[in-house]
Amino acid sequence: MTTPLIQLRDIHKTFGSNPVLNGVNLNIYRGEITTIIGKSGGGKSVLLKHIIGLLEPDSGEILLDGLPLSAMKKSDRKSLKQKFSYMFQGNALFDSLNVYENVALPLKEKTSLPEREIRKRAGEKMAQLDIAGIGDRYPAEISGGMKKRVALARALITNPEIILFDEPTTGLDPIRKNAVHGMISDYQKKFGFTGVVVSHEIPDIFYISQRIAMLNNGRIIFEGSPDEIQQAQVPEIQNFIYGMENRRSGFNGSGHQTYVEQRFNQEKLRLCDHNITFSLIIFTLENFSEITEHADHMAGQTVLTNLTDRIRHHINITDSCSRCGLNKIALLLSNTDIEQARAFCQRLSKEIKGDDLLDIKPYPGFCFSIRAGFAQATRDCSLEALMEKAESTSNPFYTFNIF
Repeated sequence: MTTPLIQLRDIHKTFGSNPVLNGVNLNIYRGEITTIIGKSGGGKSVLLKHIIGLLEPDSGEILLDGLPLSAMKKSDRKSLKQKFSYMFQGNALFDSLNVYENVALPLKEKTSLPEREIRKRAGEKMAQLDIAGIGDRYPAEISGGMKKRVALARALITNPEIILFDEPTTGLDPIRKNAVHGMISDYQKKFGFTGVVVSHEIPDIFYISQRIAMLNNGRIIFEGSPDEIQQAQVPEIQNFIYGMENRRSGFNGSGHQTYVEQRFNQEKLRLCDHNITFSLIIFTLENFSEITEHADHMAGQTVLTNLTDRIRHHINITDSCSRCGLNKIALLLSNTDIEQARAFCQRLSKEIKGDDLLDIKPYPGFCFSIRAGFAQATRDCSLEALMEKAESTSNPFYTFNIF
């Protein structure tokens, strides 16, 4: 089995008489996004600070690439920290510095590079994150989404192997939260860093994470994939996940497959007991990544959220609509066969106007394409099979172009 990049073994930490970490064991693997979830005030940020070395454990051991940090020389540990970067909660940008100065700051503080080289590297990184044109502006003059990009550019400027994200979406509305998650996912794929995220954004964070670890009462009580944690039968896990999810509306675009699954099970019972059929429609924003690359991460999320709102105005109270991926919407139509579902889509497509789905001024050549796939449920089908069938029949539903 692959050796974890970072291992925490039996980590304990107490502040005064308050034990915060009570024997934490955790594996973090290279090239993945691992998200640590858990109750507020439960020690997630404290755990993150142990990983980066801002805090030392009272007992236990932290290993990097199989080597214990405690056995390293002071000089080796110092150079080791160069592999890490940290994206702080709330961005922690300096208001007195402009965007360029904020991005370049780690190079000025941690290296002896000449100003010319620093400016070159900062310019390259800003261009990669689509903020090259705002270098002389100050944090107060840019949007919240741009501030996140600036903070991420600063975190990436030293080409770190590992980036730690402490509650990266705190204080953002649902659309911007989804945009930040998409940004982290996209740039992790682009730059290949190992990401460790502390978050309470259930279920949204599941979309971008390869592994989930849940911290509860100072211990990691679960470590595995997003799918595995949803199937875990541990009461603390179920209560936390479903408790967080139930605070959200399934109609507002912030839902998750567990909500779809819940509605599917309810409709399946009606089908089996009363022969009331139902159908599934999967809407897919086909060029989602292209939109985020040429516009920004807000644009794609806005299209999906506004589309969900438009759908909501056309469905019955017994129907349900929610996100089921970064670029997908699932719609369950009660008492509806597949032909009626297709007819519903035809009516809906006539009601949609591309400008209504956007909150940005589209650039020349801007377009988005939405596909819709249909499947009618049967008594013996599973949700996974129904979704797979719907996606396999996907056809163009709506296309919006600016020439």
